[in-house]
Amino acid sequence: MATAAVQHAQATVLGHVVEPLAQEYKPAKHNVTAELFYYNDPGDGSPPAPAYVGKPDTFVRPRVSQNVLIHDISGDENKYTLDTQGFQYVKHESKEKDFDDDDKIKAEYYPEVEQLLKDSTGASRVFIFDHTIRRAVADVRDVAGIRRGPARLVHIDQSYGASVQRVKYHLPDEADELLSKRFQIINVWRPIKTIRRDPLALADARSVPETDLVAAKLIYPNREGETFAVKPNPSHQWYFKYGQRPDEPLFIKCYDSVEDGRARRIPHTSFVDPAHENDAPRESIECLQQSDCILVERHRPLDCLAPPLLYTLPEPCQQLKRGFSDCKRGMIDMRKRFRGNQPISTSAELEGGSGAGKDLLNSSGGGGGSAAVTAVTSSQGKPHKQLYAGKPAFDLPLKEGARGEVPGLGFDESKTRGL
Repeated sequence: MATAAVQHAQATVLGHVVEPLAQEYKPAKHNVTAELFYYNDPGDGSPPAPAYVGKPDTFVRPRVSQNVLIHDISGDENKYTLDTQGFQYVKHESKEKDFDDDDKIKAEYYPEVEQLLKDSTGASRVFIFDHTIRRAVADVRDVAGIRRGPARLVHIDQSYGASVQRVKYHLPDEADELLSKRFQIINVWRPIKTIRRDPLALADARSVPETDLVAAKLIYPNREGETFAVKPNPSHQWYFKYGQRPDEPLFIKCYDSVEDGRARRIPHTSFVDPAHENDAPRESIECLQQSDCILVERHRPLDCLAPPLLYTLPEPCQQLKRGFSDCKRGMIDMRKRFRGNQPISTSAELEGGSGAGKDLLNSSGGGGGSAAVTAVTSSQGKPHKQLYAGKPAFDLPLKEGARGEVPGLGFDESKTRGL
């Protein structure tokens, strides 16, 4: 997935040069009743404990489950738009098929996503501020007798305040001008293969009142971010597209600066579809605002190989500790800059989104994969040159050695980049 900041000229209304995805026929609906996990608010007005990048245990927050009906919108995709519900499926065939070459992604896929967002939203400028490659590995769904899998916690990738700070952080010299006009942060989430297992569910923005959102601090080594946890509410209306294909990218609105009744943000999460619970893990390239995978958040492998107990670690850390190294093609998260010290060969399927591990935004998908890009859209100037190129500091198979060391890791601190 790719995450982009998108800006429009003043008074510009979203365009629809690229029409919402429409089907020539309407397949039978595959509605699913599933268990979703929300933030369990203590009710005393206290905020969630901050989560600290580099400290996996701080991402564990109290949660409560709720069984909900998730509606399959297949055949009716054109009824759902960014400005009304907060999400939109479009028809777009990408030239990129494998998403396994970081330089090629930047050189060829970034421009595709920039143009797609311009055509779809009417934006005059798009700035893609990151991507991360995530690889699906051997299936690890039960650890120490406890069911594991994609982190399924309903969330919004960033709060309103954090969205504004994103622009200031990535484009400091232009921030004042950019923030004076409408801007959005949009995730572009594309399957690498058709999604069956652990698909992505989206809550209609109109069904989620502001009172259901709880700001949650996310502390980086050099700055402070913030996401939205979401409290349960039976009024939430949930949707997904069954069997989403690679040529059906999904736009997820993380933030919109306008306050005129249009959707400003949309909660989302992965969920278990019982009909495909045991399918192969999904593969995808996604762009979300926060990383679903602790490893993506500048975690060193040694952090993952250390305590606490195995089953309390995020999925990528579990896989490292268990010695997995043979990875399938995976997910690309274009919300974030490519982390120089991310072990490409050992990322995990997460969600949240995601992701989606990925802290509270895990976002791994079903038996497909996805690509996402997060971008900022702007009303003036050309798309900002991509600032972050980073190369992996290591990509060797990782196995736990004596005293928790990783033999032959070859970690290069100089190639590590912070967010």
